[in-house]
Amino acid sequence: MFKSRFENLEIYNLSERLADLIWELVIKWEYFAKNTNGKQIVDASDSVGANIAEGSGKGSNMEFKDIVK
Repeated sequence: MFKSRFENLEIYNLSERLADLIWELVIKWEYFAKNTNGKQIVDASDSVGANIAEGSGKGSNMEFKDIVK
């Protein structure tokens, strides 16, 4: 299966493992803790990998057309 460049990055794979571990911990919390702090922690940990993936697509020639003249 084809992997994108970011999927081969060690930091991306570490962020995915961290997000999985946080999910495993938070899922065991009581309702109130999950519904308040838990959601925020899970969202934050999930966004790390998403930001790496999004950032890996940046830097195309079209994006820099106005910067480099």
